[in-house]
Amino acid sequence: MAYKVIIIGATSGIGEELAKIYARQGCNVGISGRRQELLDSLQQQFPNNIITECFDVTGNENTKHVDNLIQKLGGLDLLIYNSGYAQLFSSLRWEIEKQTTLVNVNGFVEIINFGLNYFLQQKKGQIAVTSSIASIRGNSLTPAYNASKAYVSSYMEGLSIKMYKQKLPIYLTDIQPGFVDTDMAQGNGIFWVAPVEKAARQIYQAIKHKRRRVYITKRWWFIAQVLKVLPYSIYKYIG
Repeated sequence: MAYKVIIIGATSGIGEELAKIYARQGCNVGISGRRQELLDSLQQQFPNNIITECFDVTGNENTKHVDNLIQKLGGLDLLIYNSGYAQLFSSLRWEIEKQTTLVNVNGFVEIINFGLNYFLQQKKGQIAVTSSIASIRGNSLTPAYNASKAYVSSYMEGLSIKMYKQKLPIYLTDIQPGFVDTDMAQGNGIFWVAPVEKAARQIYQAIKHKRRRVYITKRWWFIAQVLKVLPYSIYKYIG
């Protein structure tokens, strides 16, 4: 039986590249996104491996759409949540903060909760989520984004502990990229920008080896360690 993968947020960037990787490996892949034409374009490249479901994670039927993908695939082995939203603004704008929270928190927790309960019923499975290095500290230009990614990483850690205590082969991977060459990479001070293909390859390997947390690319581990110990008295000048 072919390995079955669902990628939420696969119309561009990391999600699109991961879909290609899994499809090339012969997996059956269900992809979602807001733009049907982009989903169709990817599906046409792998007509025997990719099926689509067009929806916005800020809507009210997330679990229905995910269940539709599961039914089309005939089951599920791996769920990847890759949808994300971020905008840089010096002013505090509610419409941006609201959209960020709806995509990065509400949509995430609803779909991951549904997916984990599905895996609990079948007593096995894997979930991977694209968080961010931004989860470690707050930021004055993207307060909701950084806070939302902190929620994602903390939630994934909690679920990992829950699965450990239940001693079930259900694995959770928290993916924390630095800057990747996608639309999400914004601002003038970006550095170590990884090609999306390289980032996706490292993510694929991390998921394959059932890593609990991974920094993408690997060099961002060093930045993560610095951010964790940098005093607020210094960080407030750069955050």
